[in-house]
Amino acid sequence: MSRQRKKKGRPVSGWLVLDKPLGMGSTDAVSKIKWLFKAEKAGHAGTLDPLASGILPIALGEATKTVPYVMDGAKVYRFTVQWGAETATDDAEGEVLNTSDTRPAREAVEALLPAYTGTIQQKPPAYSAIKIAGERAYDLARGGEAVDIPAREVEIESLKIVSHTDDRTAFEVDCGKGTYVRSLARDMGRDLGCYGHVVELRRTVVDPFDEEDAVALEDLEKAADAAAPAKVEGEEDPAASAARMAARFAVLDALLLDTGEAMDGYPQIVVAGDQANRIRLGNPAILRGRDAPLPAEDACAFEHGKLLAIGEITQGEFRPRRVFKT
Repeated sequence: MSRQRKKKGRPVSGWLVLDKPLGMGSTDAVSKIKWLFKAEKAGHAGTLDPLASGILPIALGEATKTVPYVMDGAKVYRFTVQWGAETATDDAEGEVLNTSDTRPAREAVEALLPAYTGTIQQKPPAYSAIKIAGERAYDLARGGEAVDIPAREVEIESLKIVSHTDDRTAFEVDCGKGTYVRSLARDMGRDLGCYGHVVELRRTVVDPFDEEDAVALEDLEKAADAAAPAKVEGEEDPAASAARMAARFAVLDALLLDTGEAMDGYPQIVVAGDQANRIRLGNPAILRGRDAPLPAEDACAFEHGKLLAIGEITQGEFRPRRVFKT
C-alpha cells in the first residue's frame, strides 16, 4: 500500500494581487509569494514580462481553481513607445534591427489608432512564451533559430494616447486575452514608417482586479517583519517560534482577497442547507421560484458569503464543475 505524501506548506487560500516590480519574472514572483505565505500551492493569472511592472494576480490554495477565469478577463496596460528603432525583442532589451530618422506627429499616430481597435490580427513577438513544437519561442529565438509565429485574432477594446513628445508616445490599451503590447509597438512603428519598440510597460488591470487591490512586494515584507522577524538570532524554543510565525501569517493573510472575488461579474446564486450539501458532494441542485436565475454556462454558488462551486445553470438546475473547500 503506497503512502500518501504529506503536503508541504499551509492550506491558505485567496488572491494576492501583487504590484510586480521591474526586473522580476512572473515565476519568480509566484515563488516568492508562495514562500512568504508558506502556501501549499500557488499560481498566477497571466504572465508579466520582467521589464514590465504592475498587476500580477497570484492565487493561493483553493483560489488556483479560479485562475482560468481571471486569465480570461480584460487587461489594461499603460506603455510608452520609443520611435526610431525596432528591436529583436520589441522592447528595450533586444538588439536593434532597424532604425529610422523619421518621427511621427501626434496627428499621424492618432489617425492610426482605429486600425488597432476592435478585432485585429496580430503576430506575437518572436521572443514570447508561445510554444512551437513543444519549445518556447523565446528559447528558440535565443538559440539563433528563425521564429515565425502565425498571426492570431485578438480583441482591442480601446487604444488611446496618454502623452506625446517628439520621439515617444505613451498609450493606454484595454485589451483581451493573448494581446501582446510589444507587437502593437512594432506594428504601429512599421505602419508609421519610423519603427518603434516598448520602453515602459505597466499593467494596471487584470479584470476583476486593479491597482487599488495591489500590494507591493516591499510592503508585504515590511508588514510581515514588523509583526515578527522571519528569523531571530540565537536559540528559540518551538513555542516562541510558532507564535512568531503565527503573528507573521496573521498580517500576511489579512492582505489576501477572498477566492470568490475572482468571480465578480459572473452569475451568482446563494445556497444553504440541502442545496449546499448536494453541491458540496458534486450533485446538481434544483433552482425553483420566479427569481430562479437564467441559464448560464459559467456561474457560481456561494454559501455564507464563500465560494462553494463553479458550474452551469441549465434546465432549472445548478450543476457544479469545480467544488471548493469552505
